[in-house]
Amino acid sequence: MPDIRPFKGLRPDQKYAEEVAAPPYDVLNSQEARELAKDNPYSFLHVSKPEIDLPEGIDQYDERVYEKGVENFKKLMAEKVLIQDEEPCFYIYRQVMGDHEQSGIVAAASVENYNNGIIKIHEHTREDKEQDRAKHVDMLSANTGPVFLTYHAQKSIDALVEKIQKNAPLYDFTSSDGIKHTVWKVDDKDVIKKIIHEFGALDYLYVSDGHHRSAAASRVQKIRKEQNPDHTGNEEYNYFLTVIFPDDQMYIMDYNRVVKDLNGLSDDKFLKKISEKFEIEKQPVRYKPEMKHTFGMYIDGVWYKLTAKPGIFNMDDPVESLDVSILHKNIMEPLLGILNPRKDKRIDFVGGIRGLGELEKLVNSGKFKVAFAFYPTSIDDLMKVADSDNVMPPKSTWFEPKLRSGLITHLI
Repeated sequence: MPDIRPFKGLRPDQKYAEEVAAPPYDVLNSQEARELAKDNPYSFLHVSKPEIDLPEGIDQYDERVYEKGVENFKKLMAEKVLIQDEEPCFYIYRQVMGDHEQSGIVAAASVENYNNGIIKIHEHTREDKEQDRAKHVDMLSANTGPVFLTYHAQKSIDALVEKIQKNAPLYDFTSSDGIKHTVWKVDDKDVIKKIIHEFGALDYLYVSDGHHRSAAASRVQKIRKEQNPDHTGNEEYNYFLTVIFPDDQMYIMDYNRVVKDLNGLSDDKFLKKISEKFEIEKQPVRYKPEMKHTFGMYIDGVWYKLTAKPGIFNMDDPVESLDVSILHKNIMEPLLGILNPRKDKRIDFVGGIRGLGELEKLVNSGKFKVAFAFYPTSIDDLMKVADSDNVMPPKSTWFEPKLRSGLITHLI
């Protein structure tokens, strides 16, 4: 059963919350982070992407980067920009983006649950990124970025969260991207017990976003356990920072692809090859897929609708029936020669938050030859893949809104 617990959150003094809160470390490159934080000494990017305070061009895995992160983190604590709660608490984190609203419970989740599959995954991780996050966590002795978890929604948990949100919040602000962030502290011991009980009654939790942060927590637990002859399993390093949302509040956007060339094929030959596996319909305007197994394709100034023909994939297989799998196995690999999308430099990925206009822009620039737009993967598809102990192809999901870093940090 899932094991979650409250913790003494390290968080901004109320007057600094909006300045501290920052996008996740992995959705910005170093230059974007420098620009965003240049006039804000309290931005948590100085902790999560500390290369922004070192000479441009420095390797992000340079030892000095981690040391700078520790220095900046300690400075924020010394200046009382970040303060720690005296008693273990849960927190509620609500985000509102346009018409979409989601409320999750900020909790410390068991690393052992992750190790033994009670917290299920749906993605492979990269060794270098795992090592990077593990080193960052170990040197700071803190989980600075939350892992985004989900579960099959329960009315009893919904009711608890709704009741808590009637209280006065700790923080309530709208970030520059128009997303509203509200946080409540849960320090009532009876409510804390109820939350622990409710989550203990679930079968599984699922990683939605944050596979590298989860894997890093596992690495750090192993390191700390080996270094601690008095290890009990109750130490804070046995738990990691999460925000846990019900599955019926998840908002997944499309995660689109652009490819630099047609692998030696002419435009006509490429379209003819595609027509063997897909119905092709030319579109007068941008085409955004409206259902599973349909795709938008933009090439040479023209949009097409592609519909997968029956029989080209196994409907009963949770991985093969994913649209990302269908496109990869029928176009990317056999026609475009992209065998490993994680490593091939000819392909790039564009989050749906950027819109179809971004795909047009990239192709029209001449840097890319063709773009593919997807219908979003569903949270149900994600859970089915995880339940089958399989993994999705890379870049299958793009969750919005992104969780802000710095609002709650878990010290280990």
